[in-house]
Amino acid sequence: MPTRRVIVLGSTGSIGTQTLDVLAHLNALHEKGVHEDRYEVVGLAARRNAELLVRQAAQWRPAAAALLEPVPLPPGVRGFVGPDAAERLVRELPCDLIVAGIVGSAGLAPTLAAVELGRDVALANKETLVAAGSLVVPLAERTGARLLPVDSEHSGVWQAISPRVADRSPPMKLGGHITRVTLTASGGALRDLPLDKLQSASVEQVLQHPTWAMGPKVTVDSASLMNKCLELIEASWLFGLEADRLAAVIHPQSIVHALVEYADGSVVAQLGSPDMRTPIQIAVAWPHRPPGLASRLDPATLGSLRFVPADPERYPALALADRVLRDGGNAGAILNAANEQAVELFLSGRCGFGSIVPAVRRAMDDLGVSTLRDLNDVRHSESQARRSVRLFLGAEA
Repeated sequence: MPTRRVIVLGSTGSIGTQTLDVLAHLNALHEKGVHEDRYEVVGLAARRNAELLVRQAAQWRPAAAALLEPVPLPPGVRGFVGPDAAERLVRELPCDLIVAGIVGSAGLAPTLAAVELGRDVALANKETLVAAGSLVVPLAERTGARLLPVDSEHSGVWQAISPRVADRSPPMKLGGHITRVTLTASGGALRDLPLDKLQSASVEQVLQHPTWAMGPKVTVDSASLMNKCLELIEASWLFGLEADRLAAVIHPQSIVHALVEYADGSVVAQLGSPDMRTPIQIAVAWPHRPPGLASRLDPATLGSLRFVPADPERYPALALADRVLRDGGNAGAILNAANEQAVELFLSGRCGFGSIVPAVRRAMDDLGVSTLRDLNDVRHSESQARRSVRLFLGAEA
């Protein structure tokens, strides 16, 4: 029976810790003869949570671990240190699967390196495709790297377009027989807050997500619906979909994750508990479907499932997805970096929640669109976008 060697990028974050839970579960199934594969964690990478990384390294005994600053690691575990540590980990450790769980543009370089090497990537870092889809997807097609979606919505699309997930893997181009893909959004923590109170919403309010357990940046993006903007762009790259075949809808229960409409008018929906361990397992266990960790859905107890349009006044971020998909070039890199900077300022109390999207839009207006040729172009666009936001919000040093 095969052993799959895995590197977990962002191992101390929400996706990373749940990935390790899933791998432990799958290994337990393997010991019982229920699952074909065994998983060996050969590399772990984190940014600053040294204490948890050391505990993970002691448990999993990887060949190497990466962190921004040097820390004492268990005997036999090699250390990579510095801002490029995760990328060096990917390039130097042989592996079969890389879980890209680093949040934000910090995950771009190691994920791009994994694709360059032709590795399978369980992709939780949506920002990689938002900022550099025009670089990553053609490279994956050349090297044979498979981008296995971890976001629940993209996993839902992936499952709905095939009788079995094992049939195909992204990146792919969906034909004209699929007329529309709709991603669902919970609406975030502020979905019922009066519009006139959005600007003054506190960090504590924004971080109280009603259905999902996620990190702070993603939770803020959920409240603004910027996460759905990013996910629509990611879906375009994963499934080869134009802007007019993509949509989003508010679904407060977070039970239906995606709906795929076919040319004959039928719609296939994917349902599941709001538990990220399910899409993580689907990606890392691909092409197999062993028993999972999440609670089962009982249709008799679900009651009604609500779907409502996303109010453009409450969620102006959503319109930016269409703009990025139509403009192309570095528009996604500007959007993503501007949002990261604005969210960082909000979380540190230096701007209001209602200033995030206007700051992003201003950066896109001011900087315009140019061609992306390589990672340096992405970095340059990101730097300009971050500075634009700081100037707009009066936070430039």
